[in-house]
Amino acid sequence: MISLTVTAVVFGVVFLAELPDKTALAGLVLGTRYRASYVFAGVAAAFALHVALAVAAGSVLTLLPHQIVQALTGVLFLGGAAVLLLRKGEDEEEVRKPENQSFWKVSGAGFMLILVAEFGDLTQIMTANLAARYDDPLSVGLGAVLALWAVAGLGIVGGKALMKKVPLRLITQIAALVMLALGVWSLWEAVTG
Repeated sequence: MISLTVTAVVFGVVFLAELPDKTALAGLVLGTRYRASYVFAGVAAAFALHVALAVAAGSVLTLLPHQIVQALTGVLFLGGAAVLLLRKGEDEEEVRKPENQSFWKVSGAGFMLILVAEFGDLTQIMTANLAARYDDPLSVGLGAVLALWAVAGLGIVGGKALMKKVPLRLITQIAALVMLALGVWSLWEAVTG
């Protein structure tokens, strides 16, 4: 039986913790470039896997080597920033055409980005701790996955709305700079942590 109280508490905690995180940025970037439903499918699947792992592992995930996770995240963000900055200019109309975007390519990109970038993240560890605390894996898992999907959806929708008002090139440059900063910060935490 699902406890609505536990589900609501977990949703609120995870939503607030994830909202300012890199997931919203990743969703925003992918949402400006690809069909939103394809991006969401991949991101949602990755989050479902993360929540399942967190709930199954309970508090064991807190024992993962934080420095290795931070270093890997930093390298991935730096690589993403480099790809965005070095990419030749694209025609915005071409980017918007759904027929140029295969479901598996777009959803796979979203899945892999979230799968790697969010592994060992605060919200995954928090979900594991909440699962251990409440001893209600179904309610904790449901609250966590709904919160993560909500944040991802807001990021993706925000990316689509932003693209209508701001040129794609500027969005890409800003996203690359933010990713660069996140990459440097993650590597700094890996080295100093």
